[in-house]
Amino acid sequence: QVQLVESGGGLVQAGGSLRLSCAASGTILSVSTMAWHRRTPGNQREMVAIISSGGTANYADFVKGRFTISRDHTKNTMYLRMNSLEPDDTAVYACNAFIRPLGSGRDVPFWGQGTQVTVSS
Repeated sequence: QVQLVESGGGLVQAGGSLRLSCAASGTILSVSTMAWHRRTPGNQREMVAIISSGGTANYADFVKGRFTISRDHTKNTMYLRMNSLEPDDTAVYACNAFIRPLGSGRDVPFWGQGTQVTVSS
């Protein structure tokens, strides 16, 4: 069974930092594109950052210069370093990845359950 599990969320003051992790586990052949999304308290769904298997990163405008996405292929893990956090960053952050399970001939999209990030004023 393949799954994605996020960690690293929590409560932080404005201006602070957090590092989120998303670990893929199970019978995995390979992990392709990975991404972070978030759902705000207003129930808006937003793409935060995407990283390709080759390490090319793309960011939403509202996090450019503050957040950094990275990955470790040896651990099948993706990270999101979040600096200069603002109250508007408060959201549930979920990871998404295209994964090829062992024995499969295709990539399958998977989602984690999300981790709560709360930024206080």
